[in-house]
Order: sequence, then structure tokens, then C-alpha cells
Amino acid sequence: MATATFGAGCFWGVEALFRQIDGVTDTAVGYMGGNKENPSYEEVCTDTTGHAEVVHLEYDPKVVTYEELLQVFWENHDPTQLNRQGPDVGTQYRSVIFYHTPEQKEAAEKSKAELEKSGKYDKPIVTEIAPAGPFYKAEEYHQRYLEKRGLRSCNIR
Repeated sequence: MATATFGAGCFWGVEALFRQIDGVTDTAVGYMGGNKENPSYEEVCTDTTGHAEVVHLEYDPKVVTYEELLQVFWENHDPTQLNRQGPDVGTQYRSVIFYHTPEQKEAAEKSKAELEKSGKYDKPIVTEIAPAGPFYKAEEYHQRYLEKRGLRSCNIR
């Protein structure tokens, strides 16, 4: 198994999206990239901890490649919106790829460069590519939030 971590706005919809991908064996939503240990949701929402809302996933690279996960990431949010996705505003909603290996870093940078060259967007891509740090699992009520409510998505895009 391998690990990947993505932030693309509100983590409920991002988690639901990745849970539908064959080869993704487990997901958890939480916080990464900030400056406080074990932040609460309320603290992250103050926009002072520096954390992003992320989905942390385990996947089987024999079934789905990291490059395929990157494609899902890019296609399902607007990577040109700085510190927001749609109506959700704040640094916790930033577009970010946290890489766990040098190979993931290389793949993320390559996919971002290819997307920039494609001309798909009129504005620059602001997605951050950063080394994975500590992952702090969000409160239990956030885990599989949409699934618990019988929803497949929250229309993240």
C-alpha cells in the first residue's frame, strides 16, 4: 500500500470523491501543513493554525497509480482559486498536494506543469506542492461525513 494526501477545499467532498476510486483502500479526513499540534476543527477554521483540510488516503498502486490520483485531484476542483473553493474561503481550503516520497513530488510537479501548459485555465494555478508533515485526523463526526448522510458528493465542483 501507498499513501497520498490532497487538499482541494472542504474535505467532506474530497473524501467522498476519492472513496469512489478503485484501488483506494482507506481514507481519513484531517489537517496538515500547519503550526499547531492536534488542532481542532474550530481552531483550523480560525485561519490561524496554517492547516489545510485534507484527505489522507491509502491506495494500492497495483490498481491505481499516483498519477491517476493526481488526475482526479486536478479534475475535481479549481486550482486557480487562492485559499478558497467556491463559497468556502480561508487558508484551510487551499489547493495543496502533500507528497510523501521524492517520486510523488516529481509526479505532482510534472502534472502541475503539464496542466499549466495545457491552457485549460486563464489564471495561474496556485496549487501548493509541499512535503507531507504530521497528519492530524479530524474529529470522528467529519469522517465519511457525506456517506453517513446518504450523499455521494457536496458538489465540490
